[in-house]
Amino acid sequence: MRKILFITGTRADYGKLKSLMNQVEKSPHFELYIFVTGMHMLSEYGSTWKEIEKDRFNNIYNFINQKVNSNMDIALSNTILGLSNYIDELKPDMIIIHGDRLEALAGAIVGALNNIRVAHIEGGEVSGTIDESIRHSITKLSHLHLVSNEEAKKRVIQLGEPADSIFIIGSPDIDIMLSDNLPTIEEVKKNYDISFEKFAILMFHPVTTEIYNLHNNIKCIVDTLISTKKNFIVIYPNNDHGSNIIINEYKKLENNRFFKIFPSMRFEYFLTLLKHSEFIIGNSSAGVRESGVYGIPSIDIGKRQEGRYSPNELKNIIHVNDNEKDALLNAINETSNHKIISKNFGDGKSDEKFMKILEGNQIWELEIQKKFNDVQF
Repeated sequence: MRKILFITGTRADYGKLKSLMNQVEKSPHFELYIFVTGMHMLSEYGSTWKEIEKDRFNNIYNFINQKVNSNMDIALSNTILGLSNYIDELKPDMIIIHGDRLEALAGAIVGALNNIRVAHIEGGEVSGTIDESIRHSITKLSHLHLVSNEEAKKRVIQLGEPADSIFIIGSPDIDIMLSDNLPTIEEVKKNYDISFEKFAILMFHPVTTEIYNLHNNIKCIVDTLISTKKNFIVIYPNNDHGSNIIINEYKKLENNRFFKIFPSMRFEYFLTLLKHSEFIIGNSSAGVRESGVYGIPSIDIGKRQEGRYSPNELKNIIHVNDNEKDALLNAINETSNHKIISKNFGDGKSDEKFMKILEGNQIWELEIQKKFNDVQF
């Protein structure tokens, strides 16, 4: 029986990987193992490792790789050390990683240096900031690429990866988004003590390459949203460098009846809130991907998601530059005209496609020794 190890470092990548984990757990051909680290282990961000425990997966290993506001390079080195020691004991047959976070990069490095096959979910996408460099670095270290769409496949080929190592499965979180197992909006409101009838969602993350302007950016957003007298559910940023600047600005909102603030939120509950929201605002990937699946208007602020979408393709998105209060207010007033569904990221059957690939012979016959595949121009 082959051992499949998933690595998760954030609430976001766990949401992407969960449907795949469920399929591996049920399979008689594989053993599921989960290496839990990163933001999951930090109490300031909600100790979301507890949510993984609640899902009752077997073989969960928790590892603290950082303190709050640790430098990314130190967190990366700690993750490599901890994961290396873990896989030396476990000896997995494959490591599954997602996206563009440092925990995924650590998984790719450890796998590549120990001759363990690495499968990367959602490579070939445009992230913006340092995340893009991390994502493409992971692609070069990974052996198997499970991408969202044809455009992402082309980028992975452009990075020198052979076409027979790339499979289009869609975005796995859509499996959960389109399932019948989401909680009702009444259940979510009761669980999180939310009394709003109508509301929007704010999720804003640091742009590490523009940290010098972060305070002005988040101050403009907060001040603008306060002036609207609309209800907002605010979710903490990820733990990239500068997150403390955003969290400190959110303190203005703590006693404001129009705002409800959460360090984190269970993925399925967040999806239900998103589905019933008026719009989402900020610079989270949820405003690019998940919002479009439900046809929820999205206001994308700044450069974090720059290049990740085309206004002609994802028409539910309104882009606004940083520090433009009037443009933000205009965008909020325009949201009702942008309730448009996007179907660019899959059909909700990623887990089935994933298992078909995992159970086949092709991926297990791929050479561990990678070779650069020249693109013919």
